[in-house]
Order: sequence, then structure tokens, then C-alpha cells
Amino acid sequence: MCCLCALFGVFHGRTNSINVSSPNLSAVSDEIDVSGPIGIFDSGFGGLTVARAVIDLLPNEDIVYIGDTGRYPYGDKDPVDVREYARELAWSLVRDYNAKAIVVACNTAAAALPVHELEAELAADGLHIPVIGVIDPGAQSLVRATRSGTVGVIGTIGTIGSGAYDLAVSRASLGAPVKLVSAACPGFVEFVERGRTSGPEVTLLAQRMLAPIVDANVDALLLGCTHYPYLARVISDVVGLDVTLVSSADETAFALRDQLDHQLMLKTNSARSGNHTFMSSGDVSWFKALGTRLLGPELSNVDIWNKGKN
Repeated sequence: MCCLCALFGVFHGRTNSINVSSPNLSAVSDEIDVSGPIGIFDSGFGGLTVARAVIDLLPNEDIVYIGDTGRYPYGDKDPVDVREYARELAWSLVRDYNAKAIVVACNTAAAALPVHELEAELAADGLHIPVIGVIDPGAQSLVRATRSGTVGVIGTIGTIGSGAYDLAVSRASLGAPVKLVSAACPGFVEFVERGRTSGPEVTLLAQRMLAPIVDANVDALLLGCTHYPYLARVISDVVGLDVTLVSSADETAFALRDQLDHQLMLKTNSARSGNHTFMSSGDVSWFKALGTRLLGPELSNVDIWNKGKN
């Protein structure tokens, strides 16, 4: 379990792994170096919740993380632009940093550029690289968590407007009656990116944004943006302690592990500690200061990420 889940004590967890299979990824391409790092990207700091879960679950794997803080937030941007940002970041991780797998640790990006499309694009270039998103793992965990069949998801305007979670919950429910109530929460990401995760203003915004969720009487709520776990205490106070909060971070890490294991791409040297590289397209000193607070000591250095490094 990631440190955030242990800290807040409000997340739904699991002990069994997801059975992951992909007909397009049955074998490792000769061009993929299985000793390469896992590439993770997000619009900014939110994906650090996923990075934390991956580090905890796969401690001997190398990680390269890009936070696109120079162009954040993604949530209110044109999906066409977000789709292009996601492509740039994914291809940079593959071409510039030799990533053996890509984790799209941003719900808005995963909604604008579905992981199966990114996988197909990479495969068309001969790169059979697993691409893991946060949407399906989160939806699966949400469906497992509900008892009443009425669930909620909150996210950015872009994520909620895309309808990606409606489709993902429908797939995860396997025909069982599940009612999904969605709410966009503009402003949440900006608070996290400024390092403000509590206080009267945050609580007031949460009360306004979460009113549809409270009125629907859901019993499980998916935090459909990787920034939102940092607001978990405030969110839980508003929706009620009887509502199970679901974070996709741990589930995404499990899905990544299962896919790498399926393709025989996991590092097997358990005595080795992975190297962790963090980059930002914006102010690196700000990213280091806030990122260290959010992630922990692994984020000891931050480099600048430039589009088209090579």
C-alpha cells in the first residue's frame, strides 16, 4: 500500500492482483531493453501518488517521471491539445530515456489519449511497450468497493466530460447494476499544485464541488484525478466517513506489475534498489520543494524536461 493510503487511512485496498492479458503484447519486442526504466508522466504533481505506489511495490525498478508543470493544469484544456501533450511525453520517455513501459498517471491525459491507442501507435513503430493508464484500474477497484451499487467519481472537467469513467465502470461491472454519479471539481488541482491541501478555502470548495456526490448517497467514491489523494482528508470529511474513498494509484501499480510479469520484463535482482529520475517542464526548484514534501526523500533531485531532447 502506498504511503498516502497509510497516511489517510481512508482508501479501499486489495490483496489480489488483476489478471492482465493483452493480445497485442504477448511477446517482448527485440528493440525493448527490459533493463530500462518505467516511464511515468502527469500534468504535474498528482502522478507522484502513482510513482509512490510503483516505488513501494517494485522497489528494484528504475523510474523516470515527467511532471508537465510548464503546461498544467490539463483539466480545462482542449482535449486535442492534451492528447498531443500525452503523445509528446510518452514518446520522449521511450526515445530519450529508453522506457520499457509507460504509465499514464494522469486521468485527463488517459481520457484524451486512451492507452490502447497509444499502445497501437508505439507498436506500429515496432515498440511493443505496455502502456498502463489509471482509468480502468480505478474503475475496477470502485466496483469492488461498493455495497449499495451507487458510486461516485470526481475528476477534472476534461476527464468527467470525456465520459471515460462511464465506459470504464460499465466494463468493470460486467453487467451488474451500478449507478455512477460524476462531478467535475475545478480548483482542486490548483490547490494541490500550490501546496494547499487543507484549510477553510479548500473545505469550502470541496463542499461546493462535492454536493452532487453527497446528495446521491454514494457508498464509494473514486478520486478520478491523481492529485486528489492529497485532498483525501478534506474530501472524506465532506462526503462522510462511511463513504469509501478509492484511489487508482495502488491499482495502477498492481496492473503495471502484472503486465511486466506477463511479459517477463520485471527486474529479478531483489537486492538492487531502483534509481529514480524526476523531471519537470516548469520551475524545477518549485517541483523539487513541493514534490519532496508530497512524495518523500526519493525525490532528491529534479532535472528540466525539454520537448524533443534528442
